[in-house]
This record gives sequence, C-alpha cells and structure tokens, in this order.
Amino acid sequence: MTRDEAKALADRVLALCKGADQARVNITSTWGGNTRFADASITTSGGITDVIVEVTVTIGRRRASASTNVLEDASLKRTVDLAAQLARLSPDDPELMPELGPQTHATVNAYIEDTANLTPAARAGAVRRTIDATGGGPIFSAGFLDASAVSVAVATTNGLFAFHRTTDADLSLTARTPDGTGSGWASAGSRDWGKIDPAALGRAAARKAESSRNPQAIEARPMTAVLEPQAVNDLVPLLSGSLNARSADEGRSAFSKPGGGTRIGEKVMDERVTLFSDPTDPDLLAMPFDVEGFPLRRIVWIEKGVLRNLAYTRYWAERQKVTPTGTNIYSGASNVTGGGLKMTGGTKTTEELIAGCERGVLVTHFFYIRSLEPRTVLYTGLTRDGAFLIEKGKITRPLKNLRWNESPLLMLNRLEDIGRPEAVAAGRFMPALRIKDFNFTSLSDAV
Repeated sequence: MTRDEAKALADRVLALCKGADQARVNITSTWGGNTRFADASITTSGGITDVIVEVTVTIGRRRASASTNVLEDASLKRTVDLAAQLARLSPDDPELMPELGPQTHATVNAYIEDTANLTPAARAGAVRRTIDATGGGPIFSAGFLDASAVSVAVATTNGLFAFHRTTDADLSLTARTPDGTGSGWASAGSRDWGKIDPAALGRAAARKAESSRNPQAIEARPMTAVLEPQAVNDLVPLLSGSLNARSADEGRSAFSKPGGGTRIGEKVMDERVTLFSDPTDPDLLAMPFDVEGFPLRRIVWIEKGVLRNLAYTRYWAERQKVTPTGTNIYSGASNVTGGGLKMTGGTKTTEELIAGCERGVLVTHFFYIRSLEPRTVLYTGLTRDGAFLIEKGKITRPLKNLRWNESPLLMLNRLEDIGRPEAVAAGRFMPALRIKDFNFTSLSDAV
C-alpha cells in the first residue's frame, strides 16, 4: 500500500468515527512470501497479502479497539461501531492519554524493491544455492526463507498521519550429518535481500555439522564462553523488558535502585558495552514511530557500561516529568516497530576472540530460552547446532550440548572481550562476546 492509498483508507475510517470523542486508526498492509525446504527439495511455498485496519475509539475516559481486514464500507462501519460499543462497556482508564495531533517523523528508507519482489522462482533459486553449497550427498539440510514488505500507517481525528514502508528477508538452515551426531546452523537477515549470501550460509552450516560429529561430554560448570553474534542476539535483546522506566521506578526491575528510584547514571555493565536504538541508523533502518504515532529517535540505553536511558510511555513520562521515548524500543523477530537494536564496543572478529581464549566453549546459538527470574533478567536454555571446546586459542573437539542458567545483564559484567557488530537480523546488529564464567549447569543429549 502506498502512502496515498493508506491516507485515503485512513480518511474513510476516521470519517465514520463522528460519534467518538477521539479515534485512531492503525493500518498494516503486508505482503509475504516464504519457502520451506528439507532433504534437498522444497516442501512448501506460500504467500500472503493482507491489510489489517484497527480502529481505536475514545468516549470520555473509556477506550477500546476492534479490527478487520475487509475494507468495504459496511465492514469498516461495523468495526468502528464495535470499537465504540466496547468503549462504552469499558471502565474509565485513569492513565488515558489523548490521541496525538500532527507530529514530525524521521524519513527512513527501509523499503528495498529487490526484497519486495522476491518471487517464488527467486526464492527457489536461493534455496538451490543454499543446498548446493552444503555439498549435498551425505549432508541433510532443512531451512526456511521468509521475505516480507510492510506498510504501516497511523492516523487520528486530532490530525496525525504517519506512514512507513519496510522490507525484511530472513534465511536460516540446519545441516545434519548422516550418522545423526553432527548438526550445524546458519542464519542471516536484512532489509535488503541482496545482502544475504545463500551459498555462504549453506557452507557455514555444513562446516559446523561436519565439525560437530561425535560430540564428547564435558563437566557442566561455569566456564569461559565465546558466543557467536547469533548467540548474543538470542540473549542481549532480553534486556529490553528491563529497560521499562515504570517497572524500574516501581521497584520491579533489574534497573531499580534499592530504596527507590532508578539506576540511570550508574555503571551497570562492562565499560566497553554500548547499546542503542536508532531508526535512522543505516544498519538498522527501523520504524520511526510507535503504535500511537509518537516519533522515535536515537536513544542510547547503555553508554560505555553506564545506564543512560529507560523507556517512558507518554503517561509515565508526564507523571515523572520527563520526555517520553515512545512505547516500543524493540519488537520481536521482524522488528517492524521500535528503533532497532545495536550493540557496539569492539573491533575483533569471532576468530580473534577464540584465539584469545585459553580454555572455553564456542557457542553457535541458543535454543528453548525461558525466563527464570525477571528481577535479575535470569534465563535458562540450551546450546544448539554446534558447541565446541576451545583450548589454547584453538577449537579442539565438539561437545555435547549444555543447559545454562544465565542473565544477559550479569554476563555483561563478566565480559572478557567484545567483537565488532554484525548483522544478525533486519534491524539488529550484535557482536561476538567472550564471557568469563558463563553458567553452564548440565549436559543435554539432544543433537
């Protein structure tokens, strides 16, 4: 959907909201194409085109929403009426904020035509290059290629209109050896499909699979871990929930200060770590406004180990008499909303981090991650698709997978070394890390 098409649809919907004190319409227009493959062949290929219209109606201090993907006038009218009916049935919202008026948003050119035009034939060709690069034959490979193009619009009866278009492509695969003992994995994501090399991913996954055959057990205990960028991406974004200002102010966060207040201005991790969101960063190209249409800007959350900012909604910012940041700092796998997430602090490669490790474990990525204790951001999970023993700066043998209990906040206080940031997904750049005393707790026989 183009800007003009989104504006015309938003105007149609808002014109139906005459009985409301205020109204907002959120429009998400999506194209997606995906291809799944296994055993050297494509197993499924699918596509979706959809437009979702969500209407939020305010009557007095009551607010409710309803949505539809049927764009006929009668359907839009039913959706508006339902939202109004639900609003009248809702209790007063003591934290209600008025809908926004006109805002100034950054222009972010995140829409790449090559990604938006990734046809089934083009995806099939990429899958073939991926499979061929594994060497075929004895290596079994399976994976998923997903591409999307999304237009997002927000409009209000108070005169706001915001529009953003973005694209996203992700390719991942798992490679297994015929004896079932070796497993490798590789993944890449970008706004620009042209920046993803399917053959390189195929080679990387196959190499990991061959190298991880016949893994050996090792005593599970705290030990040095070298985390590849994808493994870091599995953990560091989990900090985003703790960056909520309200939970910190109310004493429910890792960034709450004992006795009251927050830890803004305090050193909370190693001084080499900087973590920020910035929708205009050319590496991130994220959405420049939130679900309410509030402008998102560059925000440094952690600067050289010091907590500099927390995320404030409009309501909580008004109460605390500070500037709001918007309601999203990070949003899941596709990162369509939020300002993206990037971690910086080093210049080394993963290989250089390995070379500097006397003894430790190399981790490809993590799996089955679950929360244990929110106040310390403590999680548990498993290594997956390639764990290796490092001795005197060299990888010496494959290891059985390990369960771990660890906090991304606490582990960043035990940082031995940090690499250069690399693309791990659209809107996300993470470095490799070498962590002292990473808390491995038990063995897992799963491959």
